[in-house]
Formats: sequence, C-alpha cells, structure tokens
Amino acid sequence: MKEGTKCVQEGYKPSNGGPRVLPLYQSTTFAYDTPEQLAQVFDLKDPGFMYSRLGNPTCDALEKKVAALEGGAAAITASSGMSAILMAVTNVCSAGDNIISYAKIYGGTFNLFNVTLRRLGIECRFIDAETSAEDIEKLIDDRTRLIYGESIANPGMDIFDYEKVVPVCRKHGVLLMIDNTLTTPVLHRPFEWGADVVVHSTTKYMDGHASSLGGIVVCSDKLDFTGNARYPMFTTPDASYHGMVYQTACGSAAFVVKIRAQMLRDMGCCMSPFNAYLTNMGMETMHLRMKAHSENALALAKALKEQDNVEWVRYPGLEGDPMHALAEKYFDGGCSGMITFGIKGGRAAANKFMKALKLARIVTHIADVRTCVLHPATTTHRQLSDEELVKAGVPDNLIRVSVGIEDKEDIIQDMLAALAAAR
Repeated sequence: MKEGTKCVQEGYKPSNGGPRVLPLYQSTTFAYDTPEQLAQVFDLKDPGFMYSRLGNPTCDALEKKVAALEGGAAAITASSGMSAILMAVTNVCSAGDNIISYAKIYGGTFNLFNVTLRRLGIECRFIDAETSAEDIEKLIDDRTRLIYGESIANPGMDIFDYEKVVPVCRKHGVLLMIDNTLTTPVLHRPFEWGADVVVHSTTKYMDGHASSLGGIVVCSDKLDFTGNARYPMFTTPDASYHGMVYQTACGSAAFVVKIRAQMLRDMGCCMSPFNAYLTNMGMETMHLRMKAHSENALALAKALKEQDNVEWVRYPGLEGDPMHALAEKYFDGGCSGMITFGIKGGRAAANKFMKALKLARIVTHIADVRTCVLHPATTTHRQLSDEELVKAGVPDNLIRVSVGIEDKEDIIQDMLAALAAAR
C-alpha cells in the first residue's frame, strides 16, 4: 500500500460485525478469566493488554499505523514527543555513557540533552551540519550509545545528511536516532536511509489539529544487537523482567519491547487512549495535509524572498537554499510546512510584525492546520544564552512560521501586510 492508503487503513482491522472506526478503549485495566492467562500477558507470550500504562488497544492501533508508515518493526506511544525522546535515549544510556547530537535542534530537546541528561550522568557531545564525518568519528568512544538528529532541524532548517553519518554509525556499531516530526513518513522515511530508531512528536502533523499531546518511538525492522558489545542490555538477561533476553525473544522489535518492559513501566510516560484516538483520526488525512502544507509553504517562501525588509528566508524547497540539494535527495513530494526568515530590525521589528498579523496567531506550537508564528529567541529558546542561540541557529531576528492549509493567497496577504506594518 502507498502512504495515503496506509494513513487511512493501517493499524486497525475491524472484525466481522465489529465497529468500522477504531474504538476508544477508555479503560485503565483489562479482565481475564484465569490467572494463567494474565501471567502469559505479563510474560509477553500473549499479545493481550493488562494495564493502560503499559499498553492499550487504541494506542496499539496507532502504534501499528505509524510502524507501517515508517516501515519499522514496532512502535510505542508516549505522553509527548519529549517523553518519547527521553525513553528512547535512556533505553540505551546509563550514567557514564554519552550521545552525539546536532546542536541545531528543537530547543526543548537541546535543553534535555545539555542540562537534564548531564544531571543524570549522560554526556551529550554537540556537532553541527558542517561537522565532517572524520570529526564526528573522533567523538565516538566505547561509551557512545547513539547519534541524534532531526530530519529537518527545528528551527534551524538544516536537513540531516545520512550519506555522511550512516557510514560512521555502521563502522562503530552506534545507533542512529532521527526525529522525523516535521516531515512525517509521508514525505520522508529515515529507515530507508539507514536510521535505526525514529521518534515523533505526534502532537504535530500526525494529530494535525493541535488537540492532543503525544509522542512515539519506532525501531527499524533491520535492527539487530547480536554481537554488538555496545548494547549488552539487549543480549543479556533483564533481571527486572523475568530474565528476558530482548534480542533473542523479540528480534528486530527488541528496542521497543525493552522500552515497554522497562522505561514505560518505570517512568509511566504513556499516551492516553483518548489522545491516541484523536491522533489516529488526524492521521487519516495526514497525506492530504502534508501536500497542502508543503505547497503553501513554498508559495509563502517565494513571496517573502521578494520583500526588502526580509534579510533572508530558509525553506529547503527554495532553489538556492543551502539545504535544497539534500531535500531533493531525501524527501518525497514536499518539504513540509515550516519556514524561518530574518526580519530587518531584529527583536523590535519581529514584535511589530507579529502584533500586526490578523490570520496567523502567535502560539508555542507548529504543524497544525492553522498558520501560526513564533519568535524563538524570546520563547522556545529563551533559556539559552546569546552564545547558545547562535549555536542553535536561532538569531534574534528569526521568525518561525508554521504554514497552515488555509488558502495560500490569504496566508501571503496576511504576512505581507504585517511586514509592511513592521517597517
């Protein structure tokens, strides 16, 4: 099936005479006839459900849909995109370990890696898009557990270059984890380019309507820890879960099963069934929305480039953009709906511009059907120092636009009128 059909059909198969639409299983617990049956579920020998913190039929359907779209072995939902990232990283990292990450990533993720993980004894070594493969390789030691990047960096707009990084990961047996939130599997599928783990904030384009928080982790169907000394947690018995050896018992799904058996069990970062229900409903039109977001964003980017009080515009779909060649290589059918641009006059002009908007609203969110704007230096990235802002690719004149699916003429008119008011 193609992506559009998967968006509509995957994840839930109605039984004969059953509800055609995915039901909402709003229950914390599930009943069994015998103790032996429930014991089989606890031992992961029966695919049933016991408690919604560890799994729920509505969440399970969403997990199957996203895994199918990404081409992965298995997926697990989480309460937010940040909790998905946290569980994925701590699934392989303990105190004394380290990860390598691009610096120009979402500000919340940067802070998680730069501050919170360090407090837990996990070091993050930051790189940028210009860092060579040789210099990345120099940062790897025997305690390096993964390399992390975003398919499109939020808000830096850099595109992850798999052909540079994947050979380094393979040479050293290090996992590659990609946040695919901004492109979604409709436009880009990281597993096809060598990623091992994919994470999403389902709050964004998957839900698509700014109605439900959520996150998800997906693992590749080619993931195999056999013989890889970096990850003994998958090839040795887990004393906290019946002595299970995840690689032996679960094969390519081992990464996700371990999250469910350990991280989700102990951290409790579970997605609510209601949010899974809404997200699944949103995903049924995701393939249509991603096309509209991409077309509108490209039209707006071209219009902004013509304005004399705009210093620069970043959108990978633009010819001449530094990332255009990588977008042509890695993306399929569009470059999603986020644009950044630099307004002349810095923070003061940005303030005037946003106050003059009529259609677009100022919100701390991206990737829903409505166009919205934000000034990251004073909001999402305000915890960063001036030096860190530069490293994160967030100069103080940067305005982030999440382009919605309204008529493009109305979006452009609103932006140009606000730019005129900001002169």
